[in-house]
Amino acid sequence: MKLSQLVKSIESDFLKKDLPAFNVGNLVNVNVLIQESNKKRLQSYQGTITSQHKAGLNSTITVRRVSKGVGVDRIFPIHSPDIQSIEVVPSKK
Repeated sequence: MKLSQLVKSIESDFLKKDLPAFNVGNLVNVNVLIQESNKKRLQSYQGTITSQHKAGLNSTITVRRVSKGVGVDRIFPIHSPDIQSIEVVPSKK
């Protein structure tokens, strides 16, 4: 077995299977687990996906939201154990 095949087989155990289908331009709500000293809390981050990097276990999405008139970008590794859920918000048509 080649090294790249071995890496893919190990990574496949850690990939999240329950991710929704999302694309650039979708409005999403990302729930992130934040640890502060000895307690944990869930933080919700809602914004528009501006970019998507597909690289197996290292896949990321960049989410932009406007806070007080300033655009704030945040990069989320979508297979991270700290990401509790990613929900696509339906568009208002």
